[in-house]
Amino acid sequence: MLLGLAIAGLAMVLGFVVAPGAQGFEGDSYRIIFWHVPAAWTSFLAFGMLFVGSLAWFWKRSEWGWTLAGVAAELSLLFGLCVVTSGPIWGAAEWGVPWDWTDARLNTYGVLSAIALFLVLSRRSQPDTPEFRDVFSGIGLFGFLLVPITYMATRWWQERHPGPVIGGGEEGGVDSVILQIWLLAFIGMTILLIGQAMVSWEVQKCEQRLAELQQRMD
Repeated sequence: MLLGLAIAGLAMVLGFVVAPGAQGFEGDSYRIIFWHVPAAWTSFLAFGMLFVGSLAWFWKRSEWGWTLAGVAAELSLLFGLCVVTSGPIWGAAEWGVPWDWTDARLNTYGVLSAIALFLVLSRRSQPDTPEFRDVFSGIGLFGFLLVPITYMATRWWQERHPGPVIGGGEEGGVDSVILQIWLLAFIGMTILLIGQAMVSWEVQKCEQRLAELQQRMD
C-alpha cells in the first residue's frame, strides 16, 4: 500500500512540474486528470473484481467469491469517490459548474458509485443469508455492466465530458509525456488496490471467523 501511494504521489508531482500544458484547456486546471483518470481506470479494475466475486457466488456458491465481492465493493466505492470528488473540481474550473446532469458519462459513473455505496452499506447492515448474498451479487453483476457503457458514453452521447483518449479512434490521442505520467499513476494506484485488497481480505476473513465463534458461544 505504501509503495502504491509513493508511486501515485510521484506521478502527481510529475503532473504538476513536468507535464506540458494541454491544448483546449484553460490554464493548469487540467492537471487534476493525473489523479482523476488513473483513479477511474483503477475503479474499473475494482468493479471487475466485483463481477468475478459475484459471479463465483452465483455459479459455484463459493465462499472466496463472496469474500472477494465484499472486498471489491469497498474498493469500488473508494476509488469511485476519488473520481467523483476530483472530477467536479475540474468541471467547476473548466465548465463553470461541478456537475452537468445532461452528460451521460458523468451520470452513468455516478450510478456506478451509488451502487458501490449501496453494496457497502447493505453488507454492513443486513444479515448474512443466502438470499441477501444473491441480491448483493445480482446488483454487483448489474453494476459491472455499466462499466463498458460508461467508457463508451462519450462516443454515443457526447456532451461536455472529453472523449476517450486511449482507444478513442480519430478523436483520441494524448501527449506522450502526459500518457507516461498517467500510466505511472495507474501503476501506483493498481499496486495500492492490490495492497488494500489483501488487507481487506484478511479483515473480512477475521470478521467471518469471529461471527462463527460468536455463533458457537451462543
